[in-house]
Amino acid sequence: MKPPVFSTLGCRLNAYETEAMKDLATSAGIGDAVIVNTCAVTAEAVRKAKQEIRRLRRENPEATLIVTGCAAQTEPGTFAAMPEVTRVIGNIEKLQPGTWNAMQAPDLIGQTEKIMVDDIMSVTETAGHLIDGFGRHRAYVQVQNGCDHRCTFCIIPYGRGNSRSVPAGVVVEQIKRLVDKGFLEVVLTGVDLTSWGADLPAGPRLGDLVMQILRLVPDLARLRISSIDSIEADDNLMRAIATEPRLMPHLHLSLQHGDDMILKRMKRRHLRDDAIRFCDDARRLRPDIVFGADIIAGFPTETEAMFENALSLVNECGLTFLHVFPYSRRDGTPAARMPQVKGPAIKERAARLRAAGEAALVRHLAGQIGQRHRILTEGTRSGRTEQFTEVVFSSDQPEGTLLERAIKGHDGNRLVA
Repeated sequence: MKPPVFSTLGCRLNAYETEAMKDLATSAGIGDAVIVNTCAVTAEAVRKAKQEIRRLRRENPEATLIVTGCAAQTEPGTFAAMPEVTRVIGNIEKLQPGTWNAMQAPDLIGQTEKIMVDDIMSVTETAGHLIDGFGRHRAYVQVQNGCDHRCTFCIIPYGRGNSRSVPAGVVVEQIKRLVDKGFLEVVLTGVDLTSWGADLPAGPRLGDLVMQILRLVPDLARLRISSIDSIEADDNLMRAIATEPRLMPHLHLSLQHGDDMILKRMKRRHLRDDAIRFCDDARRLRPDIVFGADIIAGFPTETEAMFENALSLVNECGLTFLHVFPYSRRDGTPAARMPQVKGPAIKERAARLRAAGEAALVRHLAGQIGQRHRILTEGTRSGRTEQFTEVVFSSDQPEGTLLERAIKGHDGNRLVA
């Protein structure tokens, strides 16, 4: 019996959940199966999922082919209609042992429904699928799932459900196990990370969780937090940024735009000045901090002047790592009913944003030459600084260690040590 083949599309959280599914499939004795964990963030992501499904079916003509993930959750009928697909399972079902135990039947079709996707909005707790050891030297820990906000462009809440948090004690115990296994860095991840705790007793905040982890896991060398909504940054999170050297000086911000009217039409909860103020405050507290950000180009009704406000945010916030998303119309979202920007204009604006991001990265890299950095080695010739900047070494280094090295130069994308 061949081991199952997994294909993951989309975000880091999907990759984390694929690791959980691998454990569940192994425990259930699943074989001769292909599992595609899809993304729904853009129409292009759904198109790529279909393309991947067709490719995997050609390569595995006799296998059971299972489609899951956010696109399967939001468009189950679309995938069930594909002749290549054996079964479609939802984002909750994919993390339940019973789902995988049921798949041991030799012929899924005829014994079970082709679509197994329940109402994800009815889910109120996180699934018990914490895993120990996703990543080789940097571990990712899911502490939150879902989102209570309804940005007008976003389909993700309908794929992930409402926000729900993993209790702090469970997170701390998992991180202790990861440290005992030799992991030097842990990354806290979620769909809407700064909403962590709102559904827990007493309503703790993300900063409380960060402080608790650092206090109760003293042997953890580096703690990193993934994408946050800066308007929800609480006092303890800002205090941790200022006072905790083990909290890494890198934040990825869900900014999305730099024009106030577009931000309102997106139904974001911050304005342009809020974003600039947060970056200024965080940099004052931690001068070496660097920022990444998500920015959408070509949102409906975006004029050239509005786009310029997004473009100038790169410099005004001092952004270093830019994730640019050309706007993608998603049926079922309010933005899909707004006046759309023409495709060529979206493409051209996205290219200008990417160019600004590339220039910002080069400025950051040039500013590090001559400095010494603590680097977590991910391979014999590669690693990451505390600011999450990629480093290449000119000679072999021990893998999975923290090294202090001088920066000799850069190649336009990475530092050279």
